[in-house]
Amino acid sequence: MKMTFRWFGEKFDTITPEQIRQVPAVVGVITTLYDTLPGEVWERDAVRALKARAEKAGLEISGIESVNIHDAIKAAAPERDRYIENYIKTLKILGEEGIDLVCYNFMPVFDWTRSDLAKPRSDGSSVLSYDGDIVENMDFEQMLQSLESKRGDFLLPGWEPERMARNKELFEIYKGVDEAKLRENLGYFLKAIMPVCEEYNIKMAIHPDDPAWSVFGLPRIVKNHEDLHAIVKLVDSPCNGITLCTGSLGSNPDNDIPAIIRSLKGKIHFAHVRNVKHLGYRKFDESAHLSGDGSLDMYEIMKAFVDIGFDGALRPDHGRMVWNEKSMPGYGLYDRAMGVCYLSGLLEAIRKS
Repeated sequence: MKMTFRWFGEKFDTITPEQIRQVPAVVGVITTLYDTLPGEVWERDAVRALKARAEKAGLEISGIESVNIHDAIKAAAPERDRYIENYIKTLKILGEEGIDLVCYNFMPVFDWTRSDLAKPRSDGSSVLSYDGDIVENMDFEQMLQSLESKRGDFLLPGWEPERMARNKELFEIYKGVDEAKLRENLGYFLKAIMPVCEEYNIKMAIHPDDPAWSVFGLPRIVKNHEDLHAIVKLVDSPCNGITLCTGSLGSNPDNDIPAIIRSLKGKIHFAHVRNVKHLGYRKFDESAHLSGDGSLDMYEIMKAFVDIGFDGALRPDHGRMVWNEKSMPGYGLYDRAMGVCYLSGLLEAIRKS
């Protein structure tokens, strides 16, 4: 397994590549051109500058998260083919620059949902939190206002102001798009991009829905074992695969994460590993990575990755915000660095057992 760390780029992250380089076992960053909107073609010079910045610190770019997909593609709007062509152009640039992993999602309108970006814990840290009772009693405008009030000085991935200003328009284009239609639209997209992915050996790794159920009535198609297997069957290609996010899938206690991992041998291209604490029906908090702090058995999860011979990029995902750190909500350096050490220790113990 290749241990990596998410980095949002020079202008958007308080964490530097030099700090990431000091975390034991980390060899690369997972990054993106954060100020490029969905549908835009990435500029080659910007990709090269991103690579150069990582390499200056002694790190590689292990993957991109994300090359965001325009809603016209997800909703099968008349202009979708134009945006697919733009996406293919970006993939060609990435492939030619030696980047061979792209994490993406197919969630309509927004990428993820939380009811609180900084829920206080008894130990003095704070975490991202989801309370279904709160979310289900809000409309989308109230949710936007709530997130805006709690994000501090940081932009939130998936909730970019330029897109959210069009939220009424975005909800409108998804009218009539149910889960079956959304899955069909995903298949159309994947069939169009697979030739260039195969030419450059770019592994496309779809991220599960976060949380793993419908929010605000929008369709969700990456929620569980059945959904994941349906997606890898949409296009028979070694480049069509999964980002196995333990926290997103683990938000639903009915998902058996180790069993899902074992069932997807050869189709997991990328792994996000984090723990969550179940608090009731559609309620959870993020937690520290170790098993005892959350509801997921992290040893069994890491053992499942070892058992299937997973050798791709893995990164610690959201953790606690500790020691008054100021950073992207859920993406502080300190707790995720501790997560790297914990996960690396688990791997070492598993391999020796």
